[in-house]
Amino acid sequence: MSSMPVSPLSCSLENELKIEEAEFPERQIGNEGLRKRILRKGVSWQTPFPGDEVQVHFKGRVENGASFESSYDKGTPFQFKVGHCEVIKGWDEGVATMKKGERAILRIPPKLAYGEQGSPPLVPPNSTLIFDVEMISWSSIRDLTGDGGIIKKTTREGEGWASPRDSDEVLVKYEARIENGTLVSESDQGVEFNVSEGYLCPAMSIAVKTMRKGEEAELALQFSYGLTEISKKTTKIDGCLQANSKLSTIKIELVSWRSVIDVTGDKKILKKIKKAGEGFDRPNEGSKVKVIYLTKLEDGTIIERKGTEEEPFEFTTQEGQVPEGIERAIMTMRKGEQALVTVSADYLSDRDGLKTISANEVLHYEVDLVDFIKEKPFWKMNTQEKIEACERRKHDGNLLFKAENFMRASKKYEKAVEYIEFDHSFTDDEKCHATTLRISCYLNNAACKLKLGEYAEASKLCTKVLERDPFNVKALYRRCQAYMKTSDLEKAEADIKKALTIDSNNRDLRLEYKELKLKQKEHSRCQADIFSTMLSKMG
Repeated sequence: MSSMPVSPLSCSLENELKIEEAEFPERQIGNEGLRKRILRKGVSWQTPFPGDEVQVHFKGRVENGASFESSYDKGTPFQFKVGHCEVIKGWDEGVATMKKGERAILRIPPKLAYGEQGSPPLVPPNSTLIFDVEMISWSSIRDLTGDGGIIKKTTREGEGWASPRDSDEVLVKYEARIENGTLVSESDQGVEFNVSEGYLCPAMSIAVKTMRKGEEAELALQFSYGLTEISKKTTKIDGCLQANSKLSTIKIELVSWRSVIDVTGDKKILKKIKKAGEGFDRPNEGSKVKVIYLTKLEDGTIIERKGTEEEPFEFTTQEGQVPEGIERAIMTMRKGEQALVTVSADYLSDRDGLKTISANEVLHYEVDLVDFIKEKPFWKMNTQEKIEACERRKHDGNLLFKAENFMRASKKYEKAVEYIEFDHSFTDDEKCHATTLRISCYLNNAACKLKLGEYAEASKLCTKVLERDPFNVKALYRRCQAYMKTSDLEKAEADIKKALTIDSNNRDLRLEYKELKLKQKEHSRCQADIFSTMLSKMG
């Protein structure tokens, strides 16, 4: 460990460091005897990290002894890196607790100063040292990769606390230089890129994820982190930047960024926030929503406008009034939020009136969520409101089923049942009505599941109906269909026979029974062939 520079002062600090009754009591730092008394509070909540380069003013003395050199007398702050053994240990530990603008007295015991040897001629052996330290500022220095590949020095602090994520789009200004100091690439106007896709070299993406809006930093690059990636996004300056060039330093400023939300988790619906909304609430199913949005093709052609500032477009969520893709994005927005939404063809259909969209095309929406009123949660509804809400959702499901939108219809039926799932406070008449609704929703949802190929789910829904109504023909019929699809032929036969005993003249049941018999014969023939093959191999 190197020693703190010392020299005699022209005048003693004894009188200067007489501390009157302090506003803050002296307190111990660590468990080795270091003590600190704050004379003036700092102006922020942050303190330096190990590796940060700090600038301080100080005056010091040996307790009851000689004075040290004062940085005030020199007119230049003293500078060192915290935790790098460039100063005595008491300084490393004490200064690391100080905030910008803070002034404090550090009382440093011998073991954290010059120990048994002292620092002759001014510091005798086993001396306690007293320092009056003022924190001027510091530059944060971080090893971003843990291997020395990217050393980041913050030269201007940013705003707030948030930093970009992998999915976000950032706008940065930068200067990039190679090892001899030659400027090879820069952007004064700013360049925008997706963090996960990167730009220019790997260091850019790694660094911006540690930065805040408005922050400026210097990056010292080693290894492959400064290796340039020439592509259609990379600019060349005077032909200096060549493929696989090795950058040495980058000065970078994070101007701003847009949060990008992967709405569906498969990058099929991406939302870029232009303006943050208010509060934390978002529309739920059944919310009355007011929006303004326009729809563009890839080439910028506007194909649809909805709403104006004077008269926003109003719709109810989850009722098929707007394309599914944009609706799902709107349901992630907050009041007043403005966003750019990209929707892939997977979430577009002819039903949305977009027949011209090809399978590989995407639509771009500019959306402003003006306002919304959430549907009252079911636990706040009275019994009559719950039944009415169930009936509305069931009706919506029926319309979607007729439109062959079986996935959304299934969700409507599931939602409908939720409203009447807990009927403890219902009257006897209401319970009877709720049971009828519940059975109807189960049966309709089972029909959806059959269409979707979810046969196990279909049979479970039919079983729920039969637990309440053992002679329900529709439930037996649809469960038989599900069992046939999963080759549970014995269970299918039991259900269809029971249904026929209840309604022997039902044409659909007779056709299903005929199909079952054909399938059983085919199954028996197949089993016989397998058995015959086994015997021939054994012989």
